[in-house]
Amino acid sequence: MELLNKAKYAKLRSHHGKFLHGNSDEKTVFQHRDGSCKNAKWGIEFGEGMDNVVRLKSWYGKYLMATNEQFLLGVTGLKVVQNLPMKLDSSIEWEPIKVSSIVKFKTSYGKYLRANGGLPPFRNSVTHDVPFRHQDWILWEVDIIELLNQTPPKSISQQTGSLYHDNSNSSFRFTFSRSSNFESKSEGRLVNYYVADEKGNVNDTLEELSFQFKKQGLKELTQKLEEETGLNNVTLCLRNKLNGKLYPFQLELPPNNATMHLIVLPAPSKS
Repeated sequence: MELLNKAKYAKLRSHHGKFLHGNSDEKTVFQHRDGSCKNAKWGIEFGEGMDNVVRLKSWYGKYLMATNEQFLLGVTGLKVVQNLPMKLDSSIEWEPIKVSSIVKFKTSYGKYLRANGGLPPFRNSVTHDVPFRHQDWILWEVDIIELLNQTPPKSISQQTGSLYHDNSNSSFRFTFSRSSNFESKSEGRLVNYYVADEKGNVNDTLEELSFQFKKQGLKELTQKLEEETGLNNVTLCLRNKLNGKLYPFQLELPPNNATMHLIVLPAPSKS
C-alpha cells in the first residue's frame, strides 16, 4: 500500500500492445502505439478511505469515467470517457484485479475496462463490458513512470510496475522490473496482421493489427485470428516480397516465438 500511494503517474498498455490515450478533445479515449507522448500519461489517485480502487486522471485533468451510454447501437460495450464530474462518485473508480502479472480494471457496475480490436469502428476503441469471447481484451499492463517526489534512475529509461492483489492485507502493491517490453514478459509470439478483401487486396495505409499468441499450432492460430476479426473460414497468407502477391501459409509456425506478419484472407462470398 505504501508503494502504491507513492505512485504519481503510470501508463496502461493493452493486450494489443497499445497504450490508453486521453484524446486532446478532453472527452474521448482510445488506444495508440505511441507510449512516449503526454496523452498516454495517467495520474493515480486514491480517495480518502479507499484502499481497493483507484482514480485515473488524464493529462488534461479529467478522470477516466465509465458511462451508461452505449458505444455502438446493437453492440455490447459502454462508453469510457474523460470527464470531471461535479461529484467524485463511483463512475470514476476502478478496482485493479491481478491476473498473473497483468491487471484487470473493474468498474462499480461489475464490468471491465476493455481495449477493443478487430475491424473499424471497434478498432482502437476503449469501452467497459463483460467479455464472453475476447477475455484477453480486458488485460492491461501498468507501467509506472513516476513516483511522488522521486525521479526514475537515469540508467533505466522506464520502469514497469505490475499491480497485484495482496491477500494478506487486502491492499495493493507495485512490483518493479527493469524490462519495459511487454512481449518479453509475456509468453508467446507477437502476431501482426492485415485483413484483405475477398480479392486479396490489402489497404497498407491502415495500421497493422497485432496480438500475443501463446500456442504453436497453425490450426489454433487460424482460430485465434477468426476470433480477432469476427470472420469465418479464413485463409492465412504471407506476401511475396518480390511481387507482392499472396500465398497461403501452410507450414509450421516459426521457431523461437519469432514475430509473424500475416494477411487474413476472408472466405469467398456465397453470393
